[in-house]
Amino acid sequence: MRIFEKTIQLAGDLASDRSGNFAVLTGVIASMLMLSVGYGVNVAQSYQLKSSLRNALDSAVTSTARDLTTGAIEEEEARKMVEAFLHANSDPKFATTDRFVLDSLVIDRTAKTIEATAYANVNLAFPIFSAKDPRGSISSAAVYSDKTIEVAMMLDVTGSMAGQKIKDLKTAAKNAVDAFLAGQDPKKPRVRVAIVPYANSVNAGSLASTSVFVERDASDRKQAPGSEAPIAASGGSRPDNCATERKGNEQYTDAGPDVAMVNRDLLLTDFSEDRKTRACPVAALAPLTANADALKTTIDSFVAEGGTAGHIGIQWAWYMLSERWSGVLEESARPVKFDPKKVAKYAILMTDGEFNLSYFDANKSSEVYNDAGKEPTRTAAKKLCAAMRAQNIEIFSVGFKLENSYAKDVMKDCATPDTGSVKHYYQTSTGAELDKAFQEIARNIERLALTK
Repeated sequence: MRIFEKTIQLAGDLASDRSGNFAVLTGVIASMLMLSVGYGVNVAQSYQLKSSLRNALDSAVTSTARDLTTGAIEEEEARKMVEAFLHANSDPKFATTDRFVLDSLVIDRTAKTIEATAYANVNLAFPIFSAKDPRGSISSAAVYSDKTIEVAMMLDVTGSMAGQKIKDLKTAAKNAVDAFLAGQDPKKPRVRVAIVPYANSVNAGSLASTSVFVERDASDRKQAPGSEAPIAASGGSRPDNCATERKGNEQYTDAGPDVAMVNRDLLLTDFSEDRKTRACPVAALAPLTANADALKTTIDSFVAEGGTAGHIGIQWAWYMLSERWSGVLEESARPVKFDPKKVAKYAILMTDGEFNLSYFDANKSSEVYNDAGKEPTRTAAKKLCAAMRAQNIEIFSVGFKLENSYAKDVMKDCATPDTGSVKHYYQTSTGAELDKAFQEIARNIERLALTK
């Protein structure tokens, strides 16, 4: 630009010159102008080509890193994938016939990085002005991960979720399942998701027979026996698959049912009959799986009914992530032991209101529920969250149209403290915002798995 400005200035000076050298100088000026214009065009071409090459290589490396992460491709397929991506995104306007060429690709198994260098020869409009080899070279790098990821989603299906709210939740939850599980090798899933619907209690489904102790009289309202104890059968038929809190020393631990089963409180039946609601949700919990269709079927079966025993939902979300529960789970659903280098565990806790229902502190069914909320329920939730975080479970919490200050406090307290740009507590007021929050959490979980 400076050359061009000086050239214009010189041209102006010469234009006012009336000496006999005017014609010669005019020729010099014209040559200088051509040099300046030609140089500028070449620079612009080189810049645009490098920019296009950088965009193509960044996208190719990032996409390949993701496919290595999800197991969609093997390491030996990485080079072919990057080359295919570069070829598809070659810029024909300013590159020579070689287009975009992958020069090198290095996969570091220790650092879990993929680094690539690519080049393109610039098809210059004024090649005479290029003193150097007209080649643009760009490098790019991305991190990939082979970490196992386990996610438990605790979802509110209480009566206050009726109408548009439950529809919004179904849409957002199914989209989240797709975000977590899409693109995986189904034979070697890296990410698995569990769903825990909650209301008056949790429907333990097929796990109830081996993990839930049915209280028959007041003397049973204490810590339940281990599942191997003869008394665990608790006599008579099982009324349902509902589970309330675990009582006693293991209330705030993830001990397996072999140590202490989870109680089905004696008061649950009277309470649900008095309130004319189901004892537990229609939808049973779904243990860890990579089967997106099965999870969506569970989500589609959600029915909004009952009170908000959020601490019971938190409790079961923890169990679904604990290897101490492997003994009652099918092999494909068993959580693996936490390893900071190989395994990451996450809980997503969602509610639309105040936690207002608990059994362990009640002496009669009329004391189970309080529309304004219950302090013992909130305290139990916070204790469970703290215990989960202490065992390296990262917690994201999502409030949906929350207005109660106590409810907001519980969700904020449960969430893991924010790290850098990763947010852990979300407040949403529309279905679109709920969907966006779940999607952002899915992206952040993938990011955390890459960087930690």
